[in-house]
Amino acid sequence: MIALLAAVAPAAGKLATPVGQHAATTPSLFGAVFMLLMVLGLIVGLGWLLKRLPGGQFRPAEGLKVVASLNVGAKERVVVVDVNGQQLLLGVSPGGISTLHALPEPLPQAPAPTLPNLKQLPNFAQLLSQKLRKDS
Repeated sequence: MIALLAAVAPAAGKLATPVGQHAATTPSLFGAVFMLLMVLGLIVGLGWLLKRLPGGQFRPAEGLKVVASLNVGAKERVVVVDVNGQQLLLGVSPGGISTLHALPEPLPQAPAPTLPNLKQLPNFAQLLSQKLRKDS
């Protein structure tokens, strides 16, 4: 076996190509930026396509809206759903969904959340200096 390897080794050395001769060149900065833009364009294009396909999960069902939801257990919830103006109280569990009650009048609308007024916030520098004086 060793004799066979010794006979083949000089011939293999003559056929071998220099190291790095067939190695790929490093991509240029332009090529890297171009490929990044191609990937981002592909992501945006597929998102646009998914929105336009029938049965897409991104569009809400017309005439159906979840008004309120409350967890009552690890996997159980009570949900108020508005179906074309009529509100239903539903119980949702791993075993299924059941109608608990049809509400005679709609639930009152919760006020829309507002952003805090940043002008009424205390001065951070004053609060920090007070805290540092207390700890000393």
